[in-house]
Amino acid sequence: MNHYEILGVKISRVNPHSAAGQIAQWIQAKDKTYVCVAPVSTIVDCQKDEDYRRIINSAGMVTPDGMPVAWLGKWSGYKDVERTYGPELMLNVCEAGLSKGFRHFIYGGSEAGNRALIAKLQEKFPGIHIAGYYAPGFLSVRQKESADVIRKINDAKPDILWVGLGSSKQDHWMSIHRDELNVPVIVGVGAAFDFIAGTKPQAPKWMQRSGLEWLFRLDYEPKRLWKRYLIGNTYFVWLLVWGGIKKIFYRRGRF
Repeated sequence: MNHYEILGVKISRVNPHSAAGQIAQWIQAKDKTYVCVAPVSTIVDCQKDEDYRRIINSAGMVTPDGMPVAWLGKWSGYKDVERTYGPELMLNVCEAGLSKGFRHFIYGGSEAGNRALIAKLQEKFPGIHIAGYYAPGFLSVRQKESADVIRKINDAKPDILWVGLGSSKQDHWMSIHRDELNVPVIVGVGAAFDFIAGTKPQAPKWMQRSGLEWLFRLDYEPKRLWKRYLIGNTYFVWLLVWGGIKKIFYRRGRF
């Protein structure tokens, strides 16, 4: 797909509508690929781990999940780029797949959370086909899933596998298991399961649009997210500023 780069990370030039359309095309063509969502934290993590950057850059699509990531696309001249947020992407694909009979499999979350998610999807999209779900419990970042679970997913014959393990765990999981899974498209959607099910609150729309969702989430989960947002976001801005300074000096022949 067409893309722009932020600090060596390839971000697809998509918006929620075009991303859902491309995923539907891949499913219908039986193309095997995986899709990552990329907020600022993913780009920061890619600066520290070359293997992780390779995993992200090998994806069929990397959506601009955070507003700063989408803004940088627009500032690069790609006016059609919009924030393509995990929960919104999941809902768009579920809606688009209704008429096509797409079969969905849910992987991640908890038993209770998955049941709440499935109930919400069935309420929003009557007739949606949920082929199965599995809550894996705790997994380390590079841990392989058991052959029994891979078989369970393949036996369900889904068209799309939704993975909700959080970044960067879900991205490693998709890369590790891509070849073993017969499902055409695998999509890592972070906390989308909780947001859609209503087990975690979402920021108001105005905070999402203005790039302040991180503040809402930090207030809700400070112990878990303070490093990601306070340190990670600051580091991201520093990298962008330093990269801009280096470009200026390169042009002037100083480096």
